[in-house]
Amino acid sequence: SFAYFTIKDRLPQILTRVIDTLHRHKNEFFEEHGEKGVEAEKRAISFLSKLRNELQTDKPVTPLEDELPDAVLWNQYLDYQRNLPNGSGEPSWFQSPWLYVECYMYRRIHAALAQNPPIDNFDVFKEGKAQNFFESQEAVIALCTYFQELLKNIKDLDEKQLQEELFKLLQVSLWGNKCDLSFSAGHDSSQKSSPLQSLENMVPYILVNDMEKVWLLLVNAKKSRTERSNVRVDIVLDNAGFELVSDLVLADFLLSSKLADEVYFHGKSIPWYVSDTTKHDFNWTIKQLGSANHMWMSRCGINWEGNLKKGVWVFCDHMFWTLPHDFSSMSEVAPDLYAELQKSNLLLFKGDLNYRKLTGDRKWEYSVPFHQALNKFHPAPLCSLRTLKSDTQVGLKPGQGEQVQASEPEWMVSGKYGVVQFDAGL
Repeated sequence: SFAYFTIKDRLPQILTRVIDTLHRHKNEFFEEHGEKGVEAEKRAISFLSKLRNELQTDKPVTPLEDELPDAVLWNQYLDYQRNLPNGSGEPSWFQSPWLYVECYMYRRIHAALAQNPPIDNFDVFKEGKAQNFFESQEAVIALCTYFQELLKNIKDLDEKQLQEELFKLLQVSLWGNKCDLSFSAGHDSSQKSSPLQSLENMVPYILVNDMEKVWLLLVNAKKSRTERSNVRVDIVLDNAGFELVSDLVLADFLLSSKLADEVYFHGKSIPWYVSDTTKHDFNWTIKQLGSANHMWMSRCGINWEGNLKKGVWVFCDHMFWTLPHDFSSMSEVAPDLYAELQKSNLLLFKGDLNYRKLTGDRKWEYSVPFHQALNKFHPAPLCSLRTLKSDTQVGLKPGQGEQVQASEPEWMVSGKYGVVQFDAGL
């Protein structure tokens, strides 16, 4: 399975790169913290080397031994895995659900640093995220320029034109999801060219295209809103770098076109899956744009800082996004987050990991309805914008998956296909 390839090849590569990153920063740790920094770096590396060995030799998954706030929930989840009626008793790296052990590895990477002050706040993936951002400069400039030109006459657009622009920016946000560093085990995955030029050619690769439903939902919400009720869109973020910029442009468009009054962004509370967006990445990206020496880039950055100050954009992180649970258990495990999402008119879930968690990462038949795969997770109407990089896919027309499979055996994991998949909820 693709899961086997991930655990066997990709995860050890990612761990090796993390260890290498710590090695390379040894002098910096020494300059900042003296001997304590170097000692902490050695301990973290030894912890990670042990982790890599456990993974490669298929050792049992061990309980977390740190005192971090989520450790109890992780250890309860391990007990749950141990007691599954059809399980093998003791979960090990190659004998466990892929989603669980992959999340577990990232949580252990976090522990390696969190338990070793004074380097406990060091993000081992930060460099890769920054590099991805800088290597995507041309695409970022093209997108910011396009968007700032669009804003000049957004007030004069009729409904049909607004709809066209929404569809364009949804697609840019969808394909922006290709730039995924955990997928490439940290190798270059930047967006080199303008994403807007190739949109037409990419339409046939959108296997489920519910953009029309997203448009109708937003238009109806806008028409039925009152003085007291704001139209709220929530974006559950995936990768930093170019993808995040595409999400921010989409969010700005929703406000500027009056399709939404406020946008909530949900990011990760710890470094996660190599390139996932943390609060630091979110703020860093907006600052980078604001201080860029390109007129339209800096205009975007300055406007977006303004949106945050005005409170029409809100960034939130929650421990739940970095737990091993799929989303169907959110109402039980994180009722506060579930209640928060219920306030939304539309939830946009970005990327492959969120899709796996939405659908329980199961080997579904391709034609199983999306609604069914969500397994009662319906806080609000939701839409997944996802390029396929793992072998879970639902909601296809009968025979559609088999047809693509016949011509392209790797279709589910190549990042070439995408979905804009909507579920209206209850």
